[in-house]
Amino acid sequence: MDRMIYTAMTGAKHILEQQANNSHNLANATTAGFRAQVDAFRAVAVISEGLPTRTFVVDSTVGTDFSAGPIQQTGRELDLAMQGKGWIAVEKEDGSEAYTRHGSLKLNENGVLQTHSGLNVMGDAGPISVPPDVSITIAKDGTVSSVPVGGQLSAVTVLGRIKMVNPPEDTLVRGDDGLFVLKDGNPADADAGVTIISGALEGSNVNVADAMVNMINLARQFEMQMKLIQNADTNANKASQILNLS
Repeated sequence: MDRMIYTAMTGAKHILEQQANNSHNLANATTAGFRAQVDAFRAVAVISEGLPTRTFVVDSTVGTDFSAGPIQQTGRELDLAMQGKGWIAVEKEDGSEAYTRHGSLKLNENGVLQTHSGLNVMGDAGPISVPPDVSITIAKDGTVSSVPVGGQLSAVTVLGRIKMVNPPEDTLVRGDDGLFVLKDGNPADADAGVTIISGALEGSNVNVADAMVNMINLARQFEMQMKLIQNADTNANKASQILNLS
């Protein structure tokens, strides 16, 4: 009974945490470049002389599903989709470097190339600035070029090259802001082998059907844990009645 109470109690707690992560995945089913979070349960024994039979259930974050999402053509010049593996480097508000596959870019009021959330896109020599009254094109290697509006193609000016990286996936960790960083905190080296598709966005890799089925399964598991706690309470009451009669 003692083991059942603690296992059920911790199991119910961490099922709620898994349900929150699953709901977060579902909420980002339409977010460009989103990578689903993967969770699992593991049992942890309580190390104590007075509690030798008690075990806890812990929600262990296995990691991230790095599989590619579907490519959606948008026709917008500042929409980029990663072709295969790779990440776009961005500058966080604290000045550190992070990585994203959300390629919906924009120009701020100063002409600096930024992500949809307002973070500067990193180039080979820092943020990339675009002068006014030009149209820009982005090549598959990340090179950003400008042409004066109404000008000749011979007047193309290279403004910079977007920094794209491809570190090993097991060295990446997701931050609270949804961006990925290296576990050691250092910036990753640029990878010339990473390419992009201009005028397209990569969709989320969340499988909505699987996430909905997982949500139902987690709800049933939570209900089962609650029933175990109720059974433990019933058994304790029956045992107390028997002891009182004796």
